[in-house]
Amino acid sequence: MRATVLMLFVMLGGCVGVNSPRITQWPITFDAEREQLSLEYMREHYGIVQEKAAISPNMVVVHWTVVPTLQKTFEVFNPSTLPASRAKISAASGLNVSAHFLVDRDGSIYQLLPTNVFARHVIGLNHTAIGIENIADGEALPLTEAQIEANIRLIRYLAGKHAIDYVIGHHEYQRFIGHPLWKEKDASYLTEKTDPGDANMQIIRAGLDDLNLLPLP
Repeated sequence: MRATVLMLFVMLGGCVGVNSPRITQWPITFDAEREQLSLEYMREHYGIVQEKAAISPNMVVVHWTVVPTLQKTFEVFNPSTLPASRAKISAASGLNVSAHFLVDRDGSIYQLLPTNVFARHVIGLNHTAIGIENIADGEALPLTEAQIEANIRLIRYLAGKHAIDYVIGHHEYQRFIGHPLWKEKDASYLTEKTDPGDANMQIIRAGLDDLNLLPLP
């Protein structure tokens, strides 16, 4: 798969600003409650006090949803608050999880939130990270070639809009503990992640090689 995806990438142009991806706007709820919960999360977990739940992104985090369909994933992310079934993480905050983008199995890209708005998707780094969720689970639903290509296109587009220094997989987030970007105040608030895995991130980073991203800590 890697050779196929990289060949497609070269054919598509291979530079920032070229062949910008088609992005369908599909906004989730971002009401007064969600903004207030976001501000509380930033204050309590990061010590960041702001009037608006805004971020200045310099990182992109790649995820997979585990939820098997686009529609069901949207329905999970859309409410402002977590459901009762998420008791483990709701102890840290009632703010619902979300992401800025969803990538469907065929590579279609949907934007759920503006890229400068706070989303809860990665512990310790939400204040600086754009989240991309892929409809996949790594087992019955591995990432598709179309999704890999879409992630590369989307990240290159985002790098043209923001000062993106890091592109990481969700499974790599704990490598930033102790890094200046790491803001989580509760040392016990950590979860183990496997998405999207080293092999997928190797392919994605190969397609971004000319962006001169910073290496992970």
